Amino acid sequence: MNRKPAWLTQWNDSTKVKHLLVTGRAFSLLSLSSMIFFIVLGAAGILHQQSTSSPIHSMKGFSAAVSSGFFGDMMEMEMPSFKSGLESDSFTNKEISAFLMRTLTSINPNDPSGLLSAELPGMHNDSFLIRKGVGTDTNNGPQDHLPITDPPGGAHEDDEAQPPAEEPHEEEQVPSAEPTPPPTHKPDTGDNKVAFIYHTHNRESWVPELEKESKDVSSKTTNITLVGKRLAEKLEEAGIGSLHSDTDYPSTVKDFNYAYSYKYSKKTVKEAMASSGDLKMFFDLHRDSQKRKYTTTEINGTSYAQVYFVIGNKNPNWKENEAFATKIHNALEKKYPGISRGIWGKTTGNAEYNQSLAPESALIEIGGIENTLEECYRTADALAEVISAIYWDAEKVSGKE
Repeated sequence: MNRKPAWLTQWNDSTKVKHLLVTGRAFSLLSLSSMIFFIVLGAAGILHQQSTSSPIHSMKGFSAAVSSGFFGDMMEMEMPSFKSGLESDSFTNKEISAFLMRTLTSINPNDPSGLLSAELPGMHNDSFLIRKGVGTDTNNGPQDHLPITDPPGGAHEDDEAQPPAEEPHEEEQVPSAEPTPPPTHKPDTGDNKVAFIYHTHNRESWVPELEKESKDVSSKTTNITLVGKRLAEKLEEAGIGSLHSDTDYPSTVKDFNYAYSYKYSKKTVKEAMASSGDLKMFFDLHRDSQKRKYTTTEINGTSYAQVYFVIGNKNPNWKENEAFATKIHNALEKKYPGISRGIWGKTTGNAEYNQSLAPESALIEIGGIENTLEECYRTADALAEVISAIYWDAEKVSGKE
């Protein structure tokens, strides 16, 4: 009877053990690789979903750093027949560095306070530039300012401030010997009201108009609602039926709380929509809290209060609002270069701004605390001019005019 040598048996056992170890190692590597693959795949899916719903990652870097003219040049390279007409700016090393830093770390090198804002309540300002205007200073975006608490009854110390300055009268026209040309057809929405103008922070005012310093620069009478009224009047003159709300929330809302301002104004918007089913465009006008040097421009020797548009990221359909704001921004850039400070996005705070109620909804900051009412009126006139042009162009395309 043949028996295998002991050494041969041991060698066979050792080979089996090694085979098992190799097989187990391969299985472990395959399992680990599969796990890593699915983790990366899942993370990529989450990042893609966030990038499509948030303007931060998709728009704050490259597009925020360059001008509209730069994109116009890119379009011209692809479509020779396309002529931008916008002045292009050079893309500097500083802008490239800022873009790379924000892309890799989400830290804005132009705003070192961002390193502390996450840890210090009240210091956080998450505004980021979506679309740049002529001469936009990316270091100075929207600046929020919470007013001091109202005394009982919602009154302010400056409620008795002087009434708004009267609008300048047009010079009297001297009769001409030439025959008056026949009136031309002017488009009109008739009885339909298509634009609604309101003010979430209705008491925002200006130091020059109050003739005294104030911590919150607010007034019950001389405030941003006057600019909204002016915009509505100019839109009406352009044939755009408009409604304007000058509701004073501190005095009309019981137990008024400034933190709920957008809740109050949302009710105003919904009531307006219920009363007029033709409303299409919605404008929430505000006044910025920055100094005059950041909020004023001179065009042909005349000073204007600058504007910027704010888009709320918490609205899932923010891209529709951004597209609407872009139309106005581009029209302003072409007609009044330098009057627009661009389009900014916000992700914290309310960051919805009633913009989910309608795709053609815009929050517009006009001027700052040191601008004058007259400068804001000029800007309202410019806004009415471009908004009405955009509206009638859209009506021509749709064939409704």
